[in-house]
Amino acid sequence: QVQLVESGGDSVLAGGSLRLSCAASEWLYNRRCMGWFRRAPGKEREGVAIVTGGDSRYYADSVKDRFTISRDDSKRTLDLQMNSLKPEDSAIYSCASRPSYECVPAPWSEDKYTSWGQGTQVTVSS
Repeated sequence: QVQLVESGGDSVLAGGSLRLSCAASEWLYNRRCMGWFRRAPGKEREGVAIVTGGDSRYYADSVKDRFTISRDDSKRTLDLQMNSLKPEDSAIYSCASRPSYECVPAPWSEDKYTSWGQGTQVTVSS
């Protein structure tokens, strides 16, 4: 079981930036697909950005060109750089991993991700 711990959540003004980080306690030899998901109050959890074991990156349309996901396998970390933040980005952000190199099938389905962090709160005010 991969244990994941997020950090970096904060309160910022619209237009600001934040960098979230996720530390993994264990890393498989064959690197896993990992991702960032978020849940806003009253809404379902949604996928934000995912990265394959081969470092291919995919983004939700709502964050494309604003957010950047990156992984550092030597440090066992998964980061999410968030720029030009909007109030609608406010949510609890969680990192997750799934036991596959590629993020398929159903790359955005949270049911496919077997390990989750506890989440970190991001609040963006206007």
